Amino acid sequence: MAGESAPGLDADARARGRDQALIARQRRAQVKQELRTGALTIDAVLGDRLIDPVIGRMRVTDLLESLPGIGPVRAADVLDRCSIASSRRLRGLGEHQVAGILRETRQGRR
Repeated sequence: MAGESAPGLDADARARGRDQALIARQRRAQVKQELRTGALTIDAVLGDRLIDPVIGRMRVTDLLESLPGIGPVRAADVLDRCSIASSRRLRGLGEHQVAGILRETRQGRR
């Protein structure tokens, strides 16, 4: 299986796909770093989730764990209280789930 090419894709198409995936990963890493430092707010990221496909593909768990003071355990608690699956991505959130995330993350900062 290693070394096999994807069906219907030539070398150029695979190279373009790799480049696009690298750019998307770098952008998501940048967003997470800006959340950690406070240069970006969770409100802004959640607001962009439907218009920026790279942000929309970010997992909710990764977003939460990027916030200062939230680790894996607290992120799992927030997901549970907001009825969000751990595999959910940002673009798949409903308005009630977004409101729940904002409520939960703001309560922790008081």
